[in-house]
Amino acid sequence: MCGIAGFVNRRGESADRALLEPMAQAVLHRGPDDCGYYVSGPVGLAHRRLSIIDLACGHQPMSNADGSVWITFNGEIFNYVELREELIRKGRRLATRSDTEVILHLYEEKGEDCVKDFNGQWAFAIWDCRKEKLFVSRDRLGVRPLFYTIADGAFLFASEIKALFAHPRVPREVDLAGLDQIFTYWFTVPPRSFFRGVSELPPGHSLTVQDGTVKLSEYWRINYPAVTAGNGDCRNDGKLADQLRDLLVDATRIRLRADVPVGAYLSGGLDSSVITALIRKYTDTPLKTYSVTFEDPEFDESRYQREVIEFLATDHREVRCTAEDIGRIFPEVIRHTEKPILRTAPAPLFLLARLVRENGYKVVLTGEGSDEMLGGYDIFKEAKIRRFWGAQPNSRIRPLLLKRLYPYLQNLQDQSPAYLKAFFHVKPEDLADSFFSHLPRWELTSKLKLFFSEETRSQVRSAPQYQELRDELPEEFRSWDPFCQAQYLEAKFLLPGYILSSQGDRMAMAHSVEGRFPFLDHRVVEFASALPPTLKMKALDEKYILKRCADGLTPAAVRERTKQPYRAPDAKCFLGPSAREYVDELLAPERIRKDNVFHPGAVQKLLEKARRGEAIGIKDNMAFVGILSTQLAIDQFIHSSPGKV
Repeated sequence: MCGIAGFVNRRGESADRALLEPMAQAVLHRGPDDCGYYVSGPVGLAHRRLSIIDLACGHQPMSNADGSVWITFNGEIFNYVELREELIRKGRRLATRSDTEVILHLYEEKGEDCVKDFNGQWAFAIWDCRKEKLFVSRDRLGVRPLFYTIADGAFLFASEIKALFAHPRVPREVDLAGLDQIFTYWFTVPPRSFFRGVSELPPGHSLTVQDGTVKLSEYWRINYPAVTAGNGDCRNDGKLADQLRDLLVDATRIRLRADVPVGAYLSGGLDSSVITALIRKYTDTPLKTYSVTFEDPEFDESRYQREVIEFLATDHREVRCTAEDIGRIFPEVIRHTEKPILRTAPAPLFLLARLVRENGYKVVLTGEGSDEMLGGYDIFKEAKIRRFWGAQPNSRIRPLLLKRLYPYLQNLQDQSPAYLKAFFHVKPEDLADSFFSHLPRWELTSKLKLFFSEETRSQVRSAPQYQELRDELPEEFRSWDPFCQAQYLEAKFLLPGYILSSQGDRMAMAHSVEGRFPFLDHRVVEFASALPPTLKMKALDEKYILKRCADGLTPAAVRERTKQPYRAPDAKCFLGPSAREYVDELLAPERIRKDNVFHPGAVQKLLEKARRGEAIGIKDNMAFVGILSTQLAIDQFIHSSPGKV
């Protein structure tokens, strides 16, 4: 895993390495092991390397044999061994054992279609000297980040936005429409980002720059079968569970390919336990596992972690996280997320990645993606219950299922049936909405915009509600089962936009640690997408097919436990001494007034409420974290001087 950056001058201006070097330095944390540059004519490519495969011969940027094609590559092609053998059978000569060289050869053979052969996680840029074309690609699920912008006639790209800002021609300005999206969905909708003029290459897309023209193309997307009479046929669930296990075994096996030790995250939940068990049962890889525990028992899962550790006999390390820890490291967390976040959940993972690196490991396998692909989230249960209630909207018993679903949300427990009916949208017109599954979440999050200043509100009132997301839906979306529609919204948008970025890539790579995700092998994703929804959630039993697959692999207590969402303490983290100084500075009325994103009076009332211990609801906690992280992002990326991001 690495950091990449580069640019193509579109006015015939020769590339200047002096402009390239600060861009590479800005992503030093992504690749501390090596650095390389390619500068020729209008193009400059930079690479910061985290050495994992072919440690001796993987230097980048790398070229083909005659120097006509150059690449800077961030990521891993996990099936590179098989692809390399196929290339050799065809008579090609490869000088290294690296996956990078495999990409170059396949590009020479197949051009832009080469990405369809890759099983991996990547963001790369290839400069084709003969065609004077830059070809940029991002992996199917958006595991690895890639941003780009056009500034003063130059096309610039990088793994992280801070590398773009290291170029003197790139202006820094908040995109209030992007902020509005975060305060609705928790993510920005690509190509939009939190910064004006900076675009994110969407997952499953490639991009070319040639003759002054930038062109995007989609090469892959998640798809689901249309609703038919046979969608509910589950007679072969045992056979399908075996097929899923076989796919996961191979997805895990190829993700262990590395010339450095590989570890695993262990949360105590089903997903990470399954991956850890597959490593133990089907490979001879020495197994070291890592987990986060919490001082606050409300968030702690150490009991289940210990059960898995004992069951699988792993060599285990853990980091204990307190509210004070989160408050102390939060500015650094936002420096790496490069955008506001509404929960503190990335912060403990920042500490976990630091522990991994301190133990001498660069690579970990994790369970991300299982909930999205196999139906594990509470939002899927919630949508089923709401549809069940919507069939009899006057029922007094059916809404009680929602209270059972969220026992840890005291404010919800105290609400009347009338409030629940309005909050959870069970009217007929709501049930017909394409976004039915997500309406309560988005509506609740949108209430945070009450803290916006009048100027901010006036600038984000133009588009119809949720229109930017409606524009991104595929034509076949309405033909899918409602359960699959909800899955798509999570997998297509929240997964890459928040889970894999703010909680995943950014927290791990802050400490030069690469995360790998067997559940996001595209073969697993395509298999899971084709399954009947009833095999993903049988009644209200989430990830039913995975539990069948995991029988005998994990402790029964882990398979049978009620799912506990991964959460961390929120507003209370910022009331202790480690956060007091920057909180007081960034949320002071004069500072809020100066930045003019939020209303000073409203922010001050929220801060006072938090300090009285009264900011206990979801909305108050999200508002506090969202406002503070926005102010941190503005301070670090807008007000800081060039080179200080």
